[in-house]
Amino acid sequence: MDGPVRVLHVLGTTQLGGAESRTMDLYRHMDRGRVQFDFLIHTQQDGFFDQEIQKLGGRIYRVPRFRFYNFFAYRKAMRSFFAGHHEFAAVEGHITSSAAVYLPIAKRAGVRVTIAHARSAGVDAGLKGALTRLMRLRLSQRTDYMFTCSRLAGISVFGKKAVEEGRTVFIPNAIDCQAFAYDEGVRERIRAELGIGDRYVIGHVGRFHYAKNHEYLLRIFAALCDGQRERSGSGLQYLLLLLGEGPQMDAMKQLAEKLGIAEWVFFLGNRKNVSDYYQAMDYFVYPSRYEGLPGAMIEAQASGLKCLMSDAVCDEAAVTELVRCMSIEADPRVWAEKIEETARYDRSSHADEVGRSGFDVRSQAERMMAFYESGVWR
Repeated sequence: MDGPVRVLHVLGTTQLGGAESRTMDLYRHMDRGRVQFDFLIHTQQDGFFDQEIQKLGGRIYRVPRFRFYNFFAYRKAMRSFFAGHHEFAAVEGHITSSAAVYLPIAKRAGVRVTIAHARSAGVDAGLKGALTRLMRLRLSQRTDYMFTCSRLAGISVFGKKAVEEGRTVFIPNAIDCQAFAYDEGVRERIRAELGIGDRYVIGHVGRFHYAKNHEYLLRIFAALCDGQRERSGSGLQYLLLLLGEGPQMDAMKQLAEKLGIAEWVFFLGNRKNVSDYYQAMDYFVYPSRYEGLPGAMIEAQASGLKCLMSDAVCDEAAVTELVRCMSIEADPRVWAEKIEETARYDRSSHADEVGRSGFDVRSQAERMMAFYESGVWR
């Protein structure tokens, strides 16, 4: 084919999210004369990254959302799509609930390399989660490559046997580390814009979804505020910054009101300059129920933030000594006490250290371009 190798990324949306953000991080650092990304998404709605994708030369295609009950209609739509598109050297599926459907279709249509990319180490609660597990049962046999962002994600999506036999490939959720390096000037600017003053800021970046466990986070913050009140105003004054959007956002606003902390919780939504907001924070708290490998944890460490993370999150996310882990089975007050005990520290950038740990997107872009061009993992 003339021109760059074209790789199709299959995603739910082009909104801000973990898989989307990490794919875009990689895309920005590709030599697009060699490798070009296109996107197949499962919504008719415009997304956060649409304009940037088009500016970078990518194409966005749309298919109906997979809902289990529309299995046959979904399969027909995928067959129709790949019958009309033969330009892709590789298809990388980040939606693993239906990858066992569309990746074999892509292969039969002539795509040289198919990839299933495990991004999460858990599933939704209830029937939806059970059906997702069912759809993944034979995925390891229906793709050329199995990429995973962590050991836990690999086991969850492809099974323990595939991981232990070495058939999965670890792909770090790499970031532009220097973009998150600690910057005192940016910190002062953002805090001035938000009217934070000298308050101590607890931060979190993540979609408002069951996996992220925002309810527990709010209860931790409420316990911090209770401790503040018990000391009659002495000590630190706290604020909570929450970046992200999602289906549980309104419910969490209501919970903040119920807990009596709404005045000190900032729901900031999605922000393009998310790296700037890490600078304004003092401590990063991440009590997820499950994760693949959360890019937000890598970003927080690059910016030099102390981090308190759920021990349900994979070990690969703790790449510096800034991270401590605790169980979400503990009372939220225990987390609050740990934050208070470790709140004071000398902050400095850890961007270089995080990059050396394998999370530098520039190095990964070179590695991935070589793979996409050859179709062979080395």
